[in-house]
Amino acid sequence: MPRINFTVRKIDSLRPPDKGQVDYWDTGLSGFGVRVSQGGRRSWTVMYRVGRRKRRLTLGSYPPMTLAEARKDAKAALVVAQKGGDPAHEKKVARMAETFSQLAESYIEQYAKPNKKSWRLDEKALYRDAVPRLGTFRAKDITRRDIREMLQDIVARGAPIQANRTFEIVRRLFNWAIGEDYLTTNPCQGISKPAKENRRDRVLKEDEIRAVWQAMEAEQPLVAAMFKLRLVTAQRGGEVASMTWEDLDLATGWWTIPAERSKNGLSHRVPLSPQALAVLEDVRGQDNGSPWLFPSPKPGRHIEHLVQAAKRIRERAGVEFVPHDLRRTAASLMTGMGIPRLTVKKILNHVERDVTATYDRHSYDQEKRQALDAWGQRLIEIVSGEPKASNVVSLEQGRTRV
Repeated sequence: MPRINFTVRKIDSLRPPDKGQVDYWDTGLSGFGVRVSQGGRRSWTVMYRVGRRKRRLTLGSYPPMTLAEARKDAKAALVVAQKGGDPAHEKKVARMAETFSQLAESYIEQYAKPNKKSWRLDEKALYRDAVPRLGTFRAKDITRRDIREMLQDIVARGAPIQANRTFEIVRRLFNWAIGEDYLTTNPCQGISKPAKENRRDRVLKEDEIRAVWQAMEAEQPLVAAMFKLRLVTAQRGGEVASMTWEDLDLATGWWTIPAERSKNGLSHRVPLSPQALAVLEDVRGQDNGSPWLFPSPKPGRHIEHLVQAAKRIRERAGVEFVPHDLRRTAASLMTGMGIPRLTVKKILNHVERDVTATYDRHSYDQEKRQALDAWGQRLIEIVSGEPKASNVVSLEQGRTRV
């Protein structure tokens, strides 16, 4: 690393290297340098330490930034470093989190998309409420009052639970920004969720199941099938929505949910009862050549949100429920039929903490098939209004699994 006395004439005379880049350091100001690249570009830099770590700050390019300007900025940066600051970090914060809108975009692209299957929900919540309200604010200047006022506006329009979800996402965004050294504080700290939530334990009664099923029949075939499969298979809505024909083995009656599309990150085998196969047969040929069973009108994507369809079904059936209640209803009625809780747990693909669980994932295939076949038969009786048959299922109750 050559050291020279920086003058305008000397900087102008520096020749670019044949390959790569070369740093020259000023003999008059320690840490102040210029980097000359292969193409002839000259960039002012300053080197300093934060603790034992070396840090480099790029000040600007020459000649747009003169030698005098660069020397002045280098001295200021070195003073900040001597006082324990980190001027490179401060520049990064100013560049990457100038506004909340820019920070939200960085969060979606750098964190949510790579790490969250539900990243579109984060994006939707941020761009519906947070960005319109806070988007032009400097991210580092947002206060707890700003957050509270935003949440109060969401509650005031009659969406208290959405206010809770938005708060959780915004809080996570700021925590991520701190972890990435974009910010140093989280304005959500010390704020509680604006609305009280009660854990849902809603299980539909048999007459409600019948009414909801009939209301499903009035929907478009693909939409009706998505709701029916959630009740027939007891699987999660996102896993049903993202089903592909490749996941299905209709000859043997199995649906394999790959790990990357399973909520808990574990692949899951779901036996397809005759009732589930009948629903799938109803949608065969309606995919327009898409790999998804339930393709979205948007090319290359599957249907994701059925909020309006759920609303229509509720109104048509006269039954208050949310789609996730269908999964809970199936699980509850299966246990009521005498199906062991462990078998139901296997059907639901709940996470198992035991060290042997990984090796035990397919050992209940027979029990799962018997259980879902029995549940499918019972569902036919409920929907058709037939007299209740004997619905207690015997499934080798003596088997023990760790």
